[in-house]
Amino acid sequence: MANETTSSSLNDLLPLIISEAMFISSEQSIMRNLVKNYTLPAGSGKSIVVPRYPVQTASSVAEGTDLTNTAVSTDGATLTVGEVGIMTTVTDMAVSTASSNVIADLGQLFGTAIAAKLDRDLTALFSGFSTHTLGDGTGNLSAADIFKAVAKLRAAGVPASNLYCVLSPTVAYDLKANMTNTFANPNAGILQNEAMTMGYVGMIAGVPVFETANIANTGTAGDYRCGLFHRDALGLALMSDIKIELQRDASMRATEVVATAVYAVGEVYDGYGVQLHFDSSIE
Repeated sequence: MANETTSSSLNDLLPLIISEAMFISSEQSIMRNLVKNYTLPAGSGKSIVVPRYPVQTASSVAEGTDLTNTAVSTDGATLTVGEVGIMTTVTDMAVSTASSNVIADLGQLFGTAIAAKLDRDLTALFSGFSTHTLGDGTGNLSAADIFKAVAKLRAAGVPASNLYCVLSPTVAYDLKANMTNTFANPNAGILQNEAMTMGYVGMIAGVPVFETANIANTGTAGDYRCGLFHRDALGLALMSDIKIELQRDASMRATEVVATAVYAVGEVYDGYGVQLHFDSSIE
């Protein structure tokens, strides 16, 4: 017999699967680069605790007067990892008759699926921002709301660097429409012109604005909970990035392709984020 697909021949393709899937995961997942990343080494348990030091206040003291002790205590955010995964069984016939590289295609599909899952897990945390909130799910987002959100964080002493805004595309539409409304702003500048001609929001109030479809609707049409936050508001603990494994099923004349990742997401500090609860005018 000749031309059989064996586990040995498929193993030659394994590096291609890993390379493709890792690339897609990195490219498609915007949230993992906007939050604080932690590494959880193998053998260290399933949880990582992020200590939080409260803000301290210094006082004036008279000359010759002894200082009194200030008790400093920490609390912490615990991130507990879990597995996510996806698998399929590829028959020998599918591999033999396909015009494209089935293995590479699966790497792309699985990488995108895990990247989207990671993004959805992180954006779901926006609804947990309770210290600072804007909107009630009925109004449309405007540029003024972005400035208000930044003002809330700056007034709370949150550092101005590493601030990000992540919106649903349909909520971002209202922001762009507000910025390009010539009746509201007849003297449009560079940012307004970019939004008009390229659909690009860019930076508002010094904050990069990102769009992702991986923000779930709250259940009411057009109602989304988006977020403006400092990087340290949310955490991603990664034990194992995307991993591809093959297992031969001889009686099926097929190969199982399994993609998994092991990570945890969580809110690290609530006061570093603003929940933007707005409704889209086009949904």
